[in-house]
Amino acid sequence: MEDNFQDKINRLAPKLKSLGLSVLPYLKNKYILAFILFFFWLMFFDRYNVLSQLELGSQKKQLEKDKAYYKKEIIQVKKDLQELTTNEVTLEKFAREKYLMKRDNEDIFIIIQED
Repeated sequence: MEDNFQDKINRLAPKLKSLGLSVLPYLKNKYILAFILFFFWLMFFDRYNVLSQLELGSQKKQLEKDKAYYKKEIIQVKKDLQELTTNEVTLEKFAREKYLMKRDNEDIFIIIQED
């Protein structure tokens, strides 16, 4: 098999020289050729190729941004919860705005603004 590989390269060399291309001497070494093929396989055809790594990196950055956003939101919600549980006026305002609650002697008018 080793001889067969060398024969193929030796047969292609004159054809490439006639086209103006010369066979690089390191391509005759089967170990270097195997390394080059392995390298290109990993770069383009493997499950974790370069394009998928770039895509995963961008997804990671987006998820980290989302994580920071949700941490800020959690802090804000905890603050609001603390305020609602301790302040009666804030609780009444929240109930009126969010759930349209009213006192017994009140009427609620909802005004919808058209843009």
